[in-house]
Amino acid sequence: MAFTTEERGDITLVHASGMLTMNTAPQLREVVSGAITSGARKIAVDLSGVEFIDSSGLGALVGSLKAARQAEGDLRIGGASSQVLMVLKLTNLDRVLTPHESAADAFTA
Repeated sequence: MAFTTEERGDITLVHASGMLTMNTAPQLREVVSGAITSGARKIAVDLSGVEFIDSSGLGALVGSLKAARQAEGDLRIGGASSQVLMVLKLTNLDRVLTPHESAADAFTA
């Protein structure tokens, strides 16, 4: 699993690739936490490179959303594959983490 960040105006994009599982979920939390500490308030997680997500990955996304909101910001997701979308829908987390077409457009929609 690899995570990279990119600044686009006032939005911090977090690009994820690989499998978001118990082994890699803490890395996502660290990356988002670091962005928040650096002052990011709008964070968009690009899931287009994520081929698989498990409950730990979902927990990391929800925990990151909570952290962003506690810092008076927001976290949104975009570019999710069909597997990730299916897991979001099965767990009803698509109501909390509304999936957008792409992470880059998550704050414009």
